[in-house]
Amino acid sequence: MTSSAPPPMRRIAIASMTGTVIEFYDFFIYGTAAALVFNKVFFPELGAAAGTALALATFGVAFVARPFGSVLFGHFGDKLGRKRTLVTTLLLMGLSTLAIGLLPTTGTIGILAPILLVILRILQGLAVGGEWAGATLLTAENSPGKTRGKYALFPQLGPSLAFALASATFLTTALTMSNEAFLAWGWRVPFIASVLLVAVGLYVRLAITETAAFRTRDKNVSTRMPVAEVLSTHPRRVLLGAGSTMAVFAFFYIGVTYLTSYGTQNLQLPRTAVLAMGIIGGLVFAATTILGAILSDRVGRRKMIIIGNSLSVVAGIIAFPILDIGTVWSFGLGLAVVLGVVGIAYGPQGAQLPELFPTHYRYTGAGMAYNLAGVLGGGVVPLIATALVASLGSSLAIGILLAGLAAVSLLCTLALPDTDAASIEVRAEPATA
Repeated sequence: MTSSAPPPMRRIAIASMTGTVIEFYDFFIYGTAAALVFNKVFFPELGAAAGTALALATFGVAFVARPFGSVLFGHFGDKLGRKRTLVTTLLLMGLSTLAIGLLPTTGTIGILAPILLVILRILQGLAVGGEWAGATLLTAENSPGKTRGKYALFPQLGPSLAFALASATFLTTALTMSNEAFLAWGWRVPFIASVLLVAVGLYVRLAITETAAFRTRDKNVSTRMPVAEVLSTHPRRVLLGAGSTMAVFAFFYIGVTYLTSYGTQNLQLPRTAVLAMGIIGGLVFAATTILGAILSDRVGRRKMIIIGNSLSVVAGIIAFPILDIGTVWSFGLGLAVVLGVVGIAYGPQGAQLPELFPTHYRYTGAGMAYNLAGVLGGGVVPLIATALVASLGSSLAIGILLAGLAAVSLLCTLALPDTDAASIEVRAEPATA
């Protein structure tokens, strides 16, 4: 009798990161397109301001779908396994993104175009709602507790690298074609080209095994409805986990969607310059994510998230005065402030949120907390930001809003229990022939 060898953590970490990069890339190219072109190709009769607001609203629709995705795919992830579920979410995201790239515009099929756009965006939201928890569990449930923060950072790199990649893709199209060509067909290229990334992601994910914690879970401890058990046993952890993560979403989606539009329309900066600064902002976010995650293994998840949310209060106040200087480099610095501060709290959350819930409903619990935060911080705040600038004529109100949300996240983090290496227990693997 011999024990089955566990898969190498490096391979697992790369598989989790590859999938989240692809899923969030598909998710973010929509946001970039919504800020740059969707007001013109899907809402041409509304004018620039109203068209942009409605285009960003279709971006926000996915955030409403994300908690439903976390419940739907969390159910199957907790019942059938993490690996199968993650393959399904990747396929759903890839096919939805391809369909957006092939979708006729309003000028071709009329009002049916924006209706189909919203439906496809909802499918993207369902997919990414089920993606994050499963990807983080690949690393969190396989890694040794004392290095869980380090390995759980890999799926956390998905949003930052995906934003940098999405900005680079749109920058390439902008530099290689005219504005007319970009509006006519160039914006479709990132959506259609994502099929190649999805193929790579599927290859990587199909090659990995199920997580150690799921394989060795107590089969006598199970539930027919993971969502019902989460809400009956740990509703407070779901709500506080969401509140703790809310500022991360608010800052991040202001940075990746609203500021793309703000830089080109309000500050009148060249589109290419705004996209180039987006690449830099994404890389700054990645760097602080790595820092926050690694330090969480030394000083604790909760302490690092407290530090991140505290710094976010300050960043919210100073970011827009920097942005409103109006130069390309001040825009880049302001964007780096907004995105850089996020990573300090976001890095540790890849280990912290899974550590809050037991194995048999961990996929559902962690996913619900994360995606509820997405609704509160990522779906609503960019819309409020647009309305604030339109009604008050001042961007400083957005900074005050962000600082207030960071203060709420700080209070929620203080109310959460601290988690540690023993929070996810993996029993000894059964012997196999």
